[in-house]
Amino acid sequence: MQAENRAADAGTSQQRQYRFLGLDLVLQGSVLAPRAETELLASQAIAMLRETGDAAPLVIDMCCGSGNVGLAIAHAVNSATLLSADLTEDTVATAKANAALLGLSHRATICRGDLFGALEGQGAEGQATMIVCNPPYISTGRLEGESAHLLESEPREAFDGGPYGISIQQRLVREAPAFLKPGGLLLFEFGVGQERQAQSLLNRSRVFESLDFPTDEEGRSRVAVARLKDTAP
Repeated sequence: MQAENRAADAGTSQQRQYRFLGLDLVLQGSVLAPRAETELLASQAIAMLRETGDAAPLVIDMCCGSGNVGLAIAHAVNSATLLSADLTEDTVATAKANAALLGLSHRATICRGDLFGALEGQGAEGQATMIVCNPPYISTGRLEGESAHLLESEPREAFDGGPYGISIQQRLVREAPAFLKPGGLLLFEFGVGQERQAQSLLNRSRVFESLDFPTDEEGRSRVAVARLKDTAP
């Protein structure tokens, strides 16, 4: 299972092609090239969404980037409606381009804004069957040191997860419950070695039940899967 980045020029120096879960997609401007490990998040989400039995699920894709995760889900689950969001013009434009490329524009709405603030006016509160997120999860300190090379060709906002690398996860766990149905699912990617932090965030929320921490091909936990409890404690 690998995401195959391709250097082939798609017509301009600002547009590149790549492959994600068998889908041919594009990158425009300064948008993060999806990593192979993110296919684990998308695959888990597709499998679990199919198991919910929801006839018309709403899926929210936070920090959508090029749109790869949410669009892969919508492509695999024909009954799903997708609501995606990210912070920059480049990411929103790229996600919209990929939705059109896959013929999913009629089922995918792409919004720009700061995390769930982007969804204001969409009427999504309490409606989502699933929320997925591939957030920035590298600490600011590492980006100024050993991981500084990542910023040579890709945007800081795609990597910088704050002082401890979990700032966006903290907000995600805090804000997601308002948009999930009771029993709704939250799946998010995290960095190598962050499993304990992810588990702690979910436990401290008191509204999520941790279900699983799927591992990559090297046996490392990279995704958190949690369910919103039917009733608050």
